[in-house]
Amino acid sequence: MEKVIIFGNSLFAELYYECLTHDSPYEVAAFTVDPQYITKESLFGLPVVPFGEIESRYHPSDYGMIVSISFQKVNRVREEKYLQAKAKGYKLINYINSKASTWPGLVIGDNCTIGTHSSVEPFTRIGNNVTITDSVMIGHHVVLKDHSFVAPGAVILGGVTVESHCLIGANSTIKEGVTIARDCIIGTGVSITKNTMEGGVYFNQPPELYAKRSYELREWLAWPVDPDKPRWGSGARTKKQAWVNDADERVSVS
Repeated sequence: MEKVIIFGNSLFAELYYECLTHDSPYEVAAFTVDPQYITKESLFGLPVVPFGEIESRYHPSDYGMIVSISFQKVNRVREEKYLQAKAKGYKLINYINSKASTWPGLVIGDNCTIGTHSSVEPFTRIGNNVTITDSVMIGHHVVLKDHSFVAPGAVILGGVTVESHCLIGANSTIKEGVTIARDCIIGTGVSITKNTMEGGVYFNQPPELYAKRSYELREWLAWPVDPDKPRWGSGARTKKQAWVNDADERVSVS
């Protein structure tokens, strides 16, 4: 069993430890971070070693490494540590969850992750230092370039190109054939239907807080069967109208 070191000591690093320990051919031997971020000397009973000392205690010829950093500074922090680990001579491993779906011939770089229940369809190419989290759908003939991060539930349809250093937000959708320019941030739930501009930030308007509270809507949420009261899911939905009993006053909710 190949032994590896995890760069990181955050909650993200703890997740990687669990995945590698219970769902990979690797054995985690230690953690490493820059000395100013060491808050305790061990994690899961394993040493947390200053990054400047790591190669003297865990030589690159005997240990691999994975950089478990999310998307801080639009992936620049992960890129920096990725390059430093390679400069020290470490082999950067990939973690592909056993419940992920990939096809033979997948082209993938190093220090990449494909999370639980994610699907990567044929003829897709994934660069170096790319994190694909859980329940992501990557279509056919997608090109996902270096140092990018794809959050849970994102859908990237066929023929899309995602340039380097992008953050693709949770539950976002990218239409087939679109190019996401480098350094883009695609927000949660955003639907992208045309090419983006470099460094663009795309987000939805935040949800509106309705004036009434949930306890004021109890009668409406009960789906009354009184034939004199409009029911959500029948006429109320088609007319975009629901009725709320508010202190014996019937209020229209558009």
